[in-house]
Amino acid sequence: MCDTCGCNVTEANRHLLDAGGKFHRTTAGHEAISVLQDLLSENDHIAAHNRSHFDKHDVLAINLMSSPGSGKTALLEATLDALAGRFRVAVIEGDLETENDAERIRQKGITAIQISTGNACHLDAHMVHDALHQLSLDDLDIVFIENVGNLVCPASFDLGQHLNVTLLSVTEGDDKPSKYPVMFRAADLMLLTKTDLLEVLDDFVPAQAENNLRRLASNATVLQLSARTQCGIQKWVEWLQQQQQQHRERTRQGQTRRPAIQVDGARMHAERQTR
Repeated sequence: MCDTCGCNVTEANRHLLDAGGKFHRTTAGHEAISVLQDLLSENDHIAAHNRSHFDKHDVLAINLMSSPGSGKTALLEATLDALAGRFRVAVIEGDLETENDAERIRQKGITAIQISTGNACHLDAHMVHDALHQLSLDDLDIVFIENVGNLVCPASFDLGQHLNVTLLSVTEGDDKPSKYPVMFRAADLMLLTKTDLLEVLDDFVPAQAENNLRRLASNATVLQLSARTQCGIQKWVEWLQQQQQQHRERTRQGQTRRPAIQVDGARMHAERQTR
C-alpha cells in the first residue's frame, strides 16, 4: 500500500491484511488496487457503525481537518470555554506521536482520547471505533475529532462523523482551496483562523480565499475567527448550536447525515500504487 505515508494500512486495520485476515488474499492474490478497494469498503462499513452509535445517543460528531499548525487545538480550547454549560463535549485527538494536544484539552476538564497513528497521515474509522469504547456517549452532546494535520488524505476517509470543518490559517495563503481541492470540497464549513494576524499579513485576502472555495462549486459556510482574541468565536458557537439542533431533529426522524467524502483522494492513493 502507500509505503511513503502509510495512509491506507494503519495499525487499526492492519489485522485485515495479516495472515488469516479478511483481505489476506485478494481475488488474484496480489493486486494492490483490489486491496485498496477492500480496505476502503471495510472502512466505510466501520464508519457507518460509528455513525450509528453517535446517532443512537444524539451525539453530533465533527471532524476538524487542516494543515499542521493552523490552530485546530487552539480552536478547540477556545470552543470548550465558549460551550461550557451549553453542551457536553469530548475530543478525539489524532497525531502521529505524543499526547501534547490531548493534554491541553484535558487541562480544560474535558475527556480527550489520544490516537497515535504512527506513520499514518490521517485517522480512519477503525481508530475512531476503538476510541469510542473509551467514551460514554450517553453523557455527551458533541464529539470533536481532531484529525492529523494534512491537507490531502483526511478528506478521503469516512470516520463516522456528520460534518467536516476545514481550517485555513491566514498564515498559509488564500490560494489553498485551489491548490488542495480534495480537502476543501469535503468541507461543510471553512474556518479562516488566526485572523488577528491579518493586519500584518496583508497578502492574505479573506474574500479571495472564499472565491477560491466557490470555484470548487462548494457552498460551504465560511467564518472568520481568532482563537487568541476570541473575535468571531460567537458566530462559530452559533453555527455549532444550529448543527446540533438539526442533528437532533434528524435522529428523531430516524435519519442521519454522511459527510462529503472525496473519492478523488482515494483515487490518487490507488494511482500512486500502480505507477
